[in-house]
Amino acid sequence: MLSGAATASLSVFAISQNPSKLFFLGTKSRFSSSSANPLFSFSNLSWNIKKSCSTSRMEKSFTTRASAQPLKNADELIDSVETFIFDCDGVIWKGDKLIDGVPETLDLLRSKGKRLVFVTNNSTKSRKQYGKKFETLGLSVSEEEIFASSFAAAAYLKSIDFPKDKKVYVIGEDGILKELELAGFQYLGGPEDGNKKIELKPGFLMEHDKDVGAVVVGFDRYFNYYKVQYGTLCIRENPGCLFIATNRDAVTHLTDAQEWAGGGSMVGAIGGSTQREPIVVGKPSTFMMDYLANKFGIQKSQICMVGDRLDTDILFGQNGGCKTLLVLSGVTSLSTLQSPNNSTQPDFYTNKISDFLSLKAATV
Repeated sequence: MLSGAATASLSVFAISQNPSKLFFLGTKSRFSSSSANPLFSFSNLSWNIKKSCSTSRMEKSFTTRASAQPLKNADELIDSVETFIFDCDGVIWKGDKLIDGVPETLDLLRSKGKRLVFVTNNSTKSRKQYGKKFETLGLSVSEEEIFASSFAAAAYLKSIDFPKDKKVYVIGEDGILKELELAGFQYLGGPEDGNKKIELKPGFLMEHDKDVGAVVVGFDRYFNYYKVQYGTLCIRENPGCLFIATNRDAVTHLTDAQEWAGGGSMVGAIGGSTQREPIVVGKPSTFMMDYLANKFGIQKSQICMVGDRLDTDILFGQNGGCKTLLVLSGVTSLSTLQSPNNSTQPDFYTNKISDFLSLKAATV
């Protein structure tokens, strides 16, 4: 029998500069009407609310976890869950290169009747665009099985009944714009602001749209000072304007040759200029986990989260009460996992997901 580690608990909330206005992940905000939320049913969620001003934070309280065990019996893990949630970068691919053995592993899991879901913090593509990437890499994955943080940003705005007469300023790329458009929200910014410059002349005052009710920040290869200032003005000067981050990843895999600065660097710049903490909708926040569990009717104890990052993927799984498997094919090395300074321990670890194939063969 698999020895699961102790369950983790999480409280997530964000508090605006006005302490009377609370913004919750997965619950109604001040934008909400009194009617039932059409997208989510979170009546079974309980949130631990603690008041403080001008801050947001994620409180994680974990019981002591045993050190991660190497995965030795893949069949036992496979048989113990109904659903596998896979991170993409560093697990399925690196950059535009598929990691060896992935197609065969996914085929094996599907043959055993397992539900597969692919969750990525990368917001540069929409779900439809990610579907095309899977297809290009020779993987058969439907759009309904893909959940990117770009989609999570739009889904979060829907979940709080964000007013349709308000606008969203986007610091990010095309994926966020496409998901906002599909959700019916007005937006401005994005890649087209990447070429805009500010000429700092004496007395210059930069104007901004007073109807912006949310600033969404994701990974942005066209990040510049214009975007920093525009987003800052919206958050600081528009009453109740939300600061939403798709993720706070320190690094990302743009190529398989090295690590590149991640979306957290853009989020950090806006956080620094506004002195506000963002509402994070991507991993390790439980927003996407709650959404998935409700959409598919999955018990979280029947999910295994597979990822390459301790601070996002594994915490995401632990915060959601799932089994967790760390793969060493991406960001995290074995030495990092086993370092005395690392307090995040998955249930199991292995080199790559194709170990499911060899470990299965070894137990026959």
